[in-house]
Amino acid sequence: MNRRRVIVWGTGAVGAEALQAIIDTREDLQIVGARVYSDEKVGVDVGAFVGRPHQGVVATGDSAEILAMEADLVIYTPRTVSVTEVCQILASGKNVCTTAFMFHPNRLDIADHERVVAACEAGGTSVHGSGLNPGNLSGVLPLALSGMSKRIDKITLQERADWSVYESTGITFDNMAFGEPPETISPTGSDFLAFNSSLFVEQVWFLADALNAGIDTVTAEVEAVAAVADHQIFDHLLRAGTTAGQRWRWVGRRGDDELIEIEALWTVGGEDPPHWPRPKHGWTLTIEGEPSMQTHFFSLASFTRDAPIADHVHAASVATAMQIVNAIDAVCEAPPGPATMADLPVVRSHYGFGNTTSDPIARPNPLP
Repeated sequence: MNRRRVIVWGTGAVGAEALQAIIDTREDLQIVGARVYSDEKVGVDVGAFVGRPHQGVVATGDSAEILAMEADLVIYTPRTVSVTEVCQILASGKNVCTTAFMFHPNRLDIADHERVVAACEAGGTSVHGSGLNPGNLSGVLPLALSGMSKRIDKITLQERADWSVYESTGITFDNMAFGEPPETISPTGSDFLAFNSSLFVEQVWFLADALNAGIDTVTAEVEAVAAVADHQIFDHLLRAGTTAGQRWRWVGRRGDDELIEIEALWTVGGEDPPHWPRPKHGWTLTIEGEPSMQTHFFSLASFTRDAPIADHVHAASVATAMQIVNAIDAVCEAPPGPATMADLPVVRSHYGFGNTTSDPIARPNPLP
């Protein structure tokens, strides 16, 4: 068997899920390297990161060492992303799958777009960005449902989530600025908030470009709401009066008409402002048009058995990682350049039910 060689660049929540899935379910893939960011992980066998036997591959903190490796694809999931790094990976002859950005490279800054395209041409490689949201729910799912549309008037995706159970408090408090004064929260309030907002702006453009919306602008706005009471969130104390709610809206308009909207209703401490809309927790996608349709998505460890809350939270990381792990073959086979969610064929589970010994297209012999 010719196994595709894969490097995992970043072994946090999503990177670790990708690593574990490849070890457990993908005999056709081989982990050949890992880029890590803590001294404690350097020199450690990658199997130890996910509670698996030694794989004979130790992690490194040296990007140059990773770039020099022979591999077919890099799963790129660092906490802080870099267009320069991705271009270096692509130019070195390795394809890239990422959940961190690159969802619609054609709408990157012109200079960055040109760098990405040039790197793909130099390395004969492709780059694909996907995940949950941004990703499948704000890209793949709307496009799939649009196949039943005669006409689309508006697409709205609402995400409602309370971050209190999310153990990565560095992202919740340091990056997303929960616990900071509400007046400091804006689409340009920090480098991370600006970057995060830009991903959703890019996703609105993605849908607009894929579905012929012909929008003129995409705007970003946020309302920050102060906590009424103190909340202990793992190792952080969120104090009353600091930011406990953020309502973001990214809207694509043609003239005065709102055609595409992504709304995020994010809280910490479970305080839902009474004036906010109250969709179901999870993601609600509404397409107004002919016909109009609506669907709701929510991921859990299981809908039929009891599971601890940590497992339920963990399910979102699994879904995010699998969207790109299952896309590896398609990305490696794509022509050089950006390979978006609109470009690739439908990404389905490679492992599925796990009955890999059967012929999926076998048919019983017809009766004589």
